Amino acid sequence: MMAVRPMCQTTTPMAALPFRLIAVNGGSMLPTFSNGDWLLFRTLHLRDASHLQPLLGKVVVIERESYPGVHFIKRVKRIDEVGAWVEGDNVDASTDSRQWGALQPTEIVGQVLLRYRRGRASE
Repeated sequence: MMAVRPMCQTTTPMAALPFRLIAVNGGSMLPTFSNGDWLLFRTLHLRDASHLQPLLGKVVVIERESYPGVHFIKRVKRIDEVGAWVEGDNVDASTDSRQWGALQPTEIVGQVLLRYRRGRASE
């Protein structure tokens, strides 16, 4: 069985806080977000697909039902009656709906609002 590596870390557990910080871990969202970037996101509590339309084209934070506690950052590519189809911006390095299928609305736990790019080491 293949081990699942968390794609990002949150600063506190997913609670009822309206805004959260998350650190990017990995290259699935390059060039938009880089490993080590920090993202501010708004928490979402979606119950059905009728609330997904405003997220089309947006970057979201996902917690898969099959991987509780592991968070992924992906872009919503399309929406249908089943749920949301998400992909990483760097499709060659991303695990996403191409492997998972459409996500249930409850698996989308946040919408990314802004990025704080990590500092670069001086040479």
